[in-house]
Amino acid sequence: MRFAIILLAAVLLASPAAAQTGGTAISTTTISLGTATSGGGFPLYGNAFAEVMNAADPQIAIAPRNTKGSNENIPLLEKGELDLALVAGEPAYEAFAGIGRAPVRLKILTAIYSNPGMFVVRADSPYRTIRDLVGQPVAFGARGSGLPILARYVLDGIGLKQDEDFKAIYLDRAGDGPAMVEDGRVAALWGAGIGWPGFAAVASSASGARFIAPSVDEMTRIRAKHAFLKPLLVPAGSYPKQDAPIASLGSWSFVLTREDLPDDVAYRLAKTLHGVEANFCKKLAQACETTASNTLAAAPRPELIHPGVMKYFREIGVVK
Repeated sequence: MRFAIILLAAVLLASPAAAQTGGTAISTTTISLGTATSGGGFPLYGNAFAEVMNAADPQIAIAPRNTKGSNENIPLLEKGELDLALVAGEPAYEAFAGIGRAPVRLKILTAIYSNPGMFVVRADSPYRTIRDLVGQPVAFGARGSGLPILARYVLDGIGLKQDEDFKAIYLDRAGDGPAMVEDGRVAALWGAGIGWPGFAAVASSASGARFIAPSVDEMTRIRAKHAFLKPLLVPAGSYPKQDAPIASLGSWSFVLTREDLPDDVAYRLAKTLHGVEANFCKKLAQACETTASNTLAAAPRPELIHPGVMKYFREIGVVK
């Protein structure tokens, strides 16, 4: 066993995965990937990402790690304690823009999937609009994740305050939310995305589910105040018994890299990832949105994409 570990380290040291820039080398045995709390969308995606990437390139050893989510992943990347991390669109937006903090110098490896935000309630619930939920207990997602931040922007756009107009509940584990909807401890669960585990669990429960998204008028008001939120669509059939598409607002989540991730490592990761887009899509529905073109469209600014990734994009003709 020890010989195998030494041999693996030697192989990686001889590969681009052990290259270094500015005196900083990536781990010779693993590339760490921060996800979030168990039961949420990030661990689901991160585990599939690692499995597909590791299978495609034996010299890549991506190791997912559960964290508290986006708000922990960003400082861990800044401190160099993670090589890669999943970060939701709103925390990424605030971090890049320097809202409430100094702007980060992290880079984008890839956009992963879009996050149309909405509430889910039991199918027999009397609540049908966001305003109906005012004053009710609502689970807004896990502490430290990007979901409560997305909710804050959406609600602010229609003149509501998350912690004042609702009995806001923040979860220790993302996976706790569906049971709270089912047994009535909360009136609704806030979430986002296509194939999000929390929504899937409620929709698959004995009670079934109904989704509540902003109305057309509410979306207009929200975008007038927070233009970075984009119109997004949850196609019909994304969740059990969801027979009609749902229009909402949201943003794109990303895999971010630490600032000093070497260019050749980022290039290799991008080449491996986009070389197996079809396989990744077959493995996980959300991953069908993980494409080079979506990364270019989702990045707030092209210069935020890692230079090693941009080199690969130029090679394949996605950018000139």
